[in-house]
Amino acid sequence: MGEVARGARAVVLCPDIRGYRHQLPPAERLEEIKGLALAIGIELADAMVIPVRQVRAGTLFGAGQVENIATACELAGAELVIVDGALTPIQQRNLETAWKRKVIDRTGLILEIFGERAATAEGRLQVELAHLDYQQSRLVRSWTHLERQRGGFGFLGGPGETQIEADRRMIRGRMGRLRRDIEQVRKTRGLHRDRRTRAPWPVIALVGYTNAGKSTLFNRLTGADVLAEDLLFATLDPTMRAIRLPGVDKAILSDTVGFISDLPTQLVAAFRATLEEVTAADIIVHVRDIANPASAAQKAEVLAILTDLGVFEGEGGESRIPVVEAWNKLDLLESMPREELLEVADNDPNVVALSALSGEGCDVLTERLGALLTEGAQTVPFDLSPADGRRIAWLHAHAEIIAEDDMPSDDGEPLRRIVARISPADLSRFRRL
Repeated sequence: MGEVARGARAVVLCPDIRGYRHQLPPAERLEEIKGLALAIGIELADAMVIPVRQVRAGTLFGAGQVENIATACELAGAELVIVDGALTPIQQRNLETAWKRKVIDRTGLILEIFGERAATAEGRLQVELAHLDYQQSRLVRSWTHLERQRGGFGFLGGPGETQIEADRRMIRGRMGRLRRDIEQVRKTRGLHRDRRTRAPWPVIALVGYTNAGKSTLFNRLTGADVLAEDLLFATLDPTMRAIRLPGVDKAILSDTVGFISDLPTQLVAAFRATLEEVTAADIIVHVRDIANPASAAQKAEVLAILTDLGVFEGEGGESRIPVVEAWNKLDLLESMPREELLEVADNDPNVVALSALSGEGCDVLTERLGALLTEGAQTVPFDLSPADGRRIAWLHAHAEIIAEDDMPSDDGEPLRRIVARISPADLSRFRRL
């Protein structure tokens, strides 16, 4: 990202459009867009909710409001205006002319964050595709990111911004190549997933609204050091680590990108491959920031995306995959609501109240996950050749061994009989070995 952008002073506007229904109330939406701006190092000069009675095709806001905002920008010494909503290319251009400042909308800001944060080759491919999709209609802008050494996509300034004119055909050609690359990545991920289901270990996926504390919980459970900051979208690429659970010698824990309301449609499509990891999980842990006043609305957003991914069958339908809610950030609650939440969690087998930061309640979560993975376990006798070391070792790693004896078979060949308590999922994995 350009140096101007990192310390840029910005005025943040949250349009409250009459008649437009939104999951979050305006004040909470304003807090969220401020968090997004801070996540990319922007300095907040001012932030306000702007009531919009009627949307103007050319400027979104009314003429008087446009003038008032221009004055506010002057007084705040702002170089940048961020609008929490989708601006058409014409609205963006007209507002930049009226305010004599760079203007970006919510989509542009989120794409900028994703461009800076995506760490893997796959993440960068997906972000670049989303960026180009967004840029297609904004060819008054320029296509600068190819000469950049690091993240960010040039909405906020940077070298050469006025030098390169993005050509429609070049963008379309590049998008075609990116889609082919992403399809290849998707196939590779599918193969990796198949390999995981054939062999090894159950997969637990952490999902949740951005900044709910997924990476902190991931680090707490795995002893890893994934970037975990009080930032929106601190994690953009799925990270996996092995963990031990009660009754389960090894499981894979997967940390995923955070969800957010009004995620740019380009990114929903582009990040589909990343989120597909969730659909192959044995258990989904939905991490919620229970101390956030908007927690219920955030839950609704997450469930909507999980439904879209096919985890839930239809609206309000049953989940194909067991879902455990982890009510995180207990440490931030006052004693009274905290006691009430703990009581609710105690009476709901699908909820665990915890603090990923202090570790409180994390042992309850691991016990719950272990119990779910071994649920329905049955005692099964296995007759194997003593030379079949691979499958014998697999049973020792994945099942509870009750008895093990060497015995002769009908044809005189030695046999090893292992009686083991094993979950249905592990039994089908064993049969595929």
